[in-house]
Amino acid sequence: MTRLVDLSVVTRHTPSEATPVTVDLLDHRTGATVLGLTPQDFPDGMAISNETVTLTTHTGTHMDAPLHYGPLSGGRPAKSIDQVPLEWCVGPGVRLDLRHVPPGDGITVDDLRAALDRAGHHLRPGDLVLLWTGADALWGSAEYLAKYPGLTGDGTRFLVESGVRIIGIDAWGLDRPMQSMIEEYRRTGDRGALWPAHVYGRTREYLQLEKLANLGALPAATGFTVVCFPVAVAGAGAGWTRVVALLDKESVAGEGSGAAG
Repeated sequence: MTRLVDLSVVTRHTPSEATPVTVDLLDHRTGATVLGLTPQDFPDGMAISNETVTLTTHTGTHMDAPLHYGPLSGGRPAKSIDQVPLEWCVGPGVRLDLRHVPPGDGITVDDLRAALDRAGHHLRPGDLVLLWTGADALWGSAEYLAKYPGLTGDGTRFLVESGVRIIGIDAWGLDRPMQSMIEEYRRTGDRGALWPAHVYGRTREYLQLEKLANLGALPAATGFTVVCFPVAVAGAGAGWTRVVALLDKESVAGEGSGAAG
């Protein structure tokens, strides 16, 4: 039997978000007055509820579209999130264990190759690569915003040129923390230090999944399918996404026989 593993965080107001999330509730009783009725007009003396939520498209687990990186990708108009082909959003998952890379450091091509070797996997077109840093353990705290490693520009190129269209990470962002990048730029004057993973998307289109969680719940580095359909916000550079891993029968059976994560 197929088992589902939720790889998403709960969207809510938390110190782990850089921008606030507000939820204004229209409760079951007040909802009746909006319709010009009273609660007593409804069964059980209650109408129906509603919520008004204010947040950014980069709040919670979400997918970045090529438009987020720049107006052009590969010399063509960059896709907004509502233009992302759904076929890209389902495919074989590959979890790369990068928990040894220190917070603030860049995840290099050598790091990726070593992780692939440990996983016993050769990248194939259509693979969805999930970078396992362990940073989701800090979700709910302000430390989550700054204590994680990020993918380098060369690392991004390596994955995308290997046929990967979607790269995910269990951290606040795919690049290194903002402060680490800005400090390097101010020290060196090298503009390439600023958001290199994102900026690579101006060369070749790819998608990012940020703020993943629970990658440690996957029983192995491969043997599962990732499903990650973004909400189609017209003309937006990102969309909220419920990311789920579907474990195949072999993976589910392997859990009972002590399969390593």
